[in-house]
Order: sequence, then C-alpha cells, then structure tokens
Amino acid sequence: MSNLFGTDGIRGRVALDECDDAGALQRIVEQRLLTPQLMKLLGEALGRCLPEGGEGNQIVIGWDNRPHNETLAAWLTLGFHASNCTVVHIGCASTPMLHYAVLETNSRMGCMITASHNPVEDSGIKVFDARGRKSMPDYENLVSSMAYSLSEEERTIENEIRETGMHPDERHNVDHQDWLQRRLSLVRPLFQHEFSLSNPLRLDCSKGHASTWLSTWLEQQGLSVEEVSSKAKAMNDDCGAGELSPGQAWSWSETKTSEHLLIQSLEPQGVGAVVGAALDGDGDRCLLVRETDTGVEVVDGDDIADALLQACPQAWKVAASIESNLKLLSNIHQHPQMQGFETAVGDRWLSHALETHLADQKQQPLLFGIEDSGHLVFPSPHPHTAEKWSLVGDGAMTLLLSLLAFGNVESKPMEKGWKKRLSVKNPNRWMWDGRNALSNTVESMVRTHLEQAGTVVDWVRGGLPGESNLMLVRCNFNGMDMSFGLRNSGTQEKTSISLRFSQPDPGFDAMLLMRSVQNLLLRTFNPVSY
Repeated sequence: MSNLFGTDGIRGRVALDECDDAGALQRIVEQRLLTPQLMKLLGEALGRCLPEGGEGNQIVIGWDNRPHNETLAAWLTLGFHASNCTVVHIGCASTPMLHYAVLETNSRMGCMITASHNPVEDSGIKVFDARGRKSMPDYENLVSSMAYSLSEEERTIENEIRETGMHPDERHNVDHQDWLQRRLSLVRPLFQHEFSLSNPLRLDCSKGHASTWLSTWLEQQGLSVEEVSSKAKAMNDDCGAGELSPGQAWSWSETKTSEHLLIQSLEPQGVGAVVGAALDGDGDRCLLVRETDTGVEVVDGDDIADALLQACPQAWKVAASIESNLKLLSNIHQHPQMQGFETAVGDRWLSHALETHLADQKQQPLLFGIEDSGHLVFPSPHPHTAEKWSLVGDGAMTLLLSLLAFGNVESKPMEKGWKKRLSVKNPNRWMWDGRNALSNTVESMVRTHLEQAGTVVDWVRGGLPGESNLMLVRCNFNGMDMSFGLRNSGTQEKTSISLRFSQPDPGFDAMLLMRSVQNLLLRTFNPVSY
C-alpha cells in the first residue's frame, strides 16, 4: 500500500476517462493521474475516517478555477454522501477561504480541490480538520489504507443516489474581503506607520480566485494597483508565484523579454521600491518584486520575515523550514526576546511547530511561520469564539503584512547566507530513504568535501518530524553554520538537494559539492542512461 498524500495533499494530472477503484489508485500512484473515481473513493475514505477534534459529519468543499474542478467536486461529494456525510459547497475559492469556511460553518472537515502552483492540467486535494489545520501524515496514512481497503470491496452506488449524491446539501458564501479587513485592523497597531506606496503596484494573482477582487479591494485601502494575470491564457500559465523562485533577478532589458506577465509589465520606480507582488494559484502564498540598481529581483519569504522582524522588533516566535536562509534563524537567535524553530518543508509543519504557542488572548499573537517560497502562516481570529485563534497561510494577508513591514523599515535586501538547491528529476524514489547505505555514502562525500576545504566541528546527522526520508546534516564549518539536506519531494517527482551556510561566501566551491552529490544520485538511480 502506498501513501497517496505528499507534502501538501494529493496532486496529479486530471484524466476524465472511466476506471474502477483499483484502477484509480494505480493511476495516481504509478502515473500521477487523478480521476473522478479517485475523488469518489477519497470522499468515501475520508468520510469513514473523520478526524478527531470535531463533532458531527458536515464537510465543506471548495475548489479553484481549474477546468475540471467542478466535476471533481461532484464526485468527491458523491463519495462523502456514500459515507453518510452532509456536504456544504463554497464554490470557486482560495485555499484560505476554505480554512475560514470550516470554522464559520463549524464543520468536521474541509476539502480544497486544487493543485496550488502546479500546471492548470493538474488538480488535487488538500484536507483540513475541524480547527482548520491541514492533515498530518498519520491521518493521511489512515485515509490511504481505508481507500485501498474500500477498493477491494464489491460495492455499487445506485443510479438514483449517483444522480442526487453529486449535489451539495447546502451552499455557503465566504466573505474573504470582510475577513481580511478584520485581520488588517488587528495587525495595524503593531506598526508605527500605515502602508503606502509611492508607485503603482503590479499585482499578479496567477489568474486564481483573488484576481477577481483583490486589486479592487486594495484600491479601496488607498493603494494604486493594476492586476496583470487577467491577461494569462490560464491559471499558472506564465503568471503567479509558482513561476518565480527565490534569488531570481532580471536586468531591465531582460524584463522586456520575460514570458512572465508580471515581470514584463514592470517599469522603473526607484531603487528599493516594491514594484510587484505575485500570489500562487490557490492564493495561500505571496512573493514580492523589488527594484534594484540594474533591474528587479524576487523578494522571497525570508526577506519578508526579516523586514517584519525589523519593522516590529517584539517577542516573536518564528518557525522557518529547512529551505529558509540560515541567516534568518541566526538573526532571530541574536534577539533574546525572540525564538526561532526549524521545521520540515510544508506550511502545515510551520503551523504544527507554532500551535503550542497559540494561547487564548485578545491581542494579535506574536508568532508566524515562514518558507522562502512565500508561505507565511499567521494567526487569524476565530469567527465565533472570542480570544481563540487559528493559523492560516493567506497570500492576500501576506501581501498586507509585507507592505506594512517594508513601509516601516528601509527597503533594502536582507543580508543572507549562501543557499542553493539542486534536484534529480524522475528518481527511483525507493532507493533513497535517508537511512540506508546510499545515505551513508552521501554523508561521507559531504564531510570529505568540507574537511578538504576547511575545519569541521560539531557534526550532527539527523532528521525532522514530517520528513521520513530526510537526511539533515548540520555542523560548524570554518566558524559558520552549515546545513545539508537531501529528501524526496512530496509534491513533485524529484529528489531535492539543499546546501546552506550562514555567511554569504562559504570559502570554497560549494556548487562542486552539490553537483558531486547530484551525479552520485544520477548514477545510482539511472546507471544505464548515465
């Protein structure tokens, strides 16, 4: 049996042709194809394995504007009805809207049909419990096991039930704008100055749900905004945060030839100015674009976190993933009143690390989680219960926090340590588990390279909760912190290699080390083709 879930739900390329339950499971595992039959099966499995911590059997379903998502939602609804659940639809929405809907309707579970920043041909599902928290591995294993068990049963759904069972029992409207206004009123007092822009902001909502309202709402807040993703052919097609990467930069001449709609739309406004912002397809993360001496550059999650801490230097508790810049955590540790935590990749692990610090209180809790990809998990007030808070990643809220932060500090690049990532695509994933002989060989290679280049002390090899196949090596190299990580991606068919130093210059050819590891994996995974 395979776990059907990755780092952030289930994702695959949509295939609408018919198959049975066993075929649906085989296609998602072996071919990464997501079928209506799989959605029905998942609805049944989820309905029989309702998460703890809630009451009743009401389920909320939302979806982003991918071509076949309404069809997938109907089949998911059918599966839940087959498990005697009540289903509420919120329609086309963003992922944070689904989070809010679960809390507003006091539902037992929420399902968002999306593939986030993946190509528009893909879709998938993200699962939330009654507290608006994303599903965790133990629960996902339980659901996967139930799906496989159901696939072995001989059962049919009557035609009459099939006809009516695809329709929701109720529909619910989520007012994201009102919710955002409420959250903005809570965070504004943390900052000395209001946000303001001396220049128009080019906004790219990846042609997702936010493209229908966010620019207008921001203009109501006094900002000059132009939405550019409406010109895109489809969601995530040459637009959105999913097409941008931390560290990317363009000269002004390169912006004019860029295929990315946001980048090609930018014009000079003044060095240091925030000139653009990009959300991803399902609206739960945001990246900025800032003007440099020669052009523009991506302002990633680490930059945003650093600006937030500078603009509001209070007793923050900050969770950062192992793909965040080491300099960010070292900066946090220099402030006695602040605390920093390192987590596995995925915004659910940011929330998991912070949840124990989310106390009941009237004022805005001083904690957040960050990934360099633009995920910023931030406390949000409960819609019904006073002094209660949840944790959610909301790209629109991230944008507001970013504008407040950069409006209260000098807009200059964060002083970062050295960080690079490489990957091996379409690997034989079973050959890497973070603990086997191959893992030992990689560790030895990394240590040998470092010892040939300098002094290595405090060598520690371990992992992190939530990353079952992660090998994480930490040490002090020539007086600076070093981190090396290798893991199978949970969202794409690749094995990821990450190398980080707390200073901007490691003092040796660190890319040679990374390519040596990459070539070792290529030789191991594909010895014939190599």
